[in-house]
Amino acid sequence: MPRRERRQYLSMGPEQLAELVDRYAAALVLYARQWCATPEDVVQTAFLKLVRLGTPPDNLLPWLYKVVRNGAIDASRAARRRHRYEAAAADSAPRWFQPSYDPTGLDARAAAEALSGLPAETREIIVAHLWGGLTFEQIAQAVGSSAATCYRRYAAGIETLRQKLGAERPVRAT
Repeated sequence: MPRRERRQYLSMGPEQLAELVDRYAAALVLYARQWCATPEDVVQTAFLKLVRLGTPPDNLLPWLYKVVRNGAIDASRAARRRHRYEAAAADSAPRWFQPSYDPTGLDARAAAEALSGLPAETREIIVAHLWGGLTFEQIAQAVGSSAATCYRRYAAGIETLRQKLGAERPVRAT
């Protein structure tokens, strides 16, 4: 490995990288899972790209989501090319939620099914906001849209999910 390239890997300390991975990897994996069957690989590649940059970008979190999104879409296209003739590919899609007990009574299978029934753009925004903790401005940067459009899609998607799952609107305290 050339000396210059080795120096780029050393620009971000291992502690900094470990903190970023601990903080954001799980949400990024969930985000990437929308498009591909290998979300962990896509997230790992995104962190490697970050390390290679040397200096982290100004808007690190939206940058990570954009890199993961693009990597996941590319991975999905590659998988479709490899599995063009496999009729059972849809049955092997990874689950959105891991089965677990939920004291709120939310049926994870029904929620995943309802979420997968949303348009891709809406689903992407909901996952990034609810599980990724991104603001609508950050999501807008990642998907190349406006914050207002992201919010409208989010609100419409949440309302659709409420209807599909038979959930009531939460009562706001005044």
